[in-house]
Amino acid sequence: MHPNTDPAQPKIAIRDLHKRFDGAPLNALEHIHLDIAPNEFVTFVGASGCGKSTLLRTIGGLETHTSGELLVDGQPVKGPDIDRAMVFQHYSLYPWLTVMENIKFSRQLKINRENLSSADVEAASGRADALLNLIGLNKVRDAYPNQLSGGMQQRVAIARALALQPRLILADEPTGNLDTVTADEVFALLREFNHDHGSACLIVTHDPRLAARCDRQIVLVDGQLTAQG
Repeated sequence: MHPNTDPAQPKIAIRDLHKRFDGAPLNALEHIHLDIAPNEFVTFVGASGCGKSTLLRTIGGLETHTSGELLVDGQPVKGPDIDRAMVFQHYSLYPWLTVMENIKFSRQLKINRENLSSADVEAASGRADALLNLIGLNKVRDAYPNQLSGGMQQRVAIARALALQPRLILADEPTGNLDTVTADEVFALLREFNHDHGSACLIVTHDPRLAARCDRQIVLVDGQLTAQG
C-alpha cells in the first residue's frame, strides 16, 4: 500500500498514546494526542527526562508504544523504516567507511529495497556528490570519521540521512555537542531540506534559540503534552 501523501491529512497522527518501559512504575509517555502536518518543522522541548526522546524514538519505530494509536502516512508504525530518517546526538557514523561511503550507504539500502535500476544508482551517486557540496565537506570525502571534528561528523550524519530523501526526519539533539556557529549550520541544513523537499522534521533540542526558529514548539512535562505554540 502506498503511503498517504494527501497534504490535507496529517503526516503523523497520534491518539491516546502510552509508553511504559518494562519494570517501570510509571508511564514514560501518557495520553499523547498529536497531529503533525506533512511539511511541518517541529521541536519537542522540556526538561531532561520528560519524554522528548522517547516520543521521538517511538515515532521512529525504535521504541514500541504500550497502547494507543500511532500512524505515519496513515500506516501504523511497527518498527524502523528508511523513509523515517533518524539523526542522533552522537553521530553514529560507520567508522570503517569514508565520508562519501557513509553518505552512499543509506541510499544504497533504499536502492536495494526498491529494486532500482543502474540509472537510479548513478543518480544516487550524483546526489551524494551534491550533498557533500551542500555540507561543505567535499575536500574530506575520502577521510574517515575519526579524522573529522564533531561538527563535521554531524554534518555527514545529516547528509547520510538526507541521501534517503526521507519524507520524515527525526533528529534527537542533533546540535547538542556542537558550538553555536556549527549548531546554526546543522540546523540550517535540516531547515533547507524541509523547505526544498517538503519533508516533515521533528527535532528534540535544549537550545531555545533553535526551538524559537521552528514552526511549532511542543512542550512535554512528565511524559505528557502540556503546551503547543
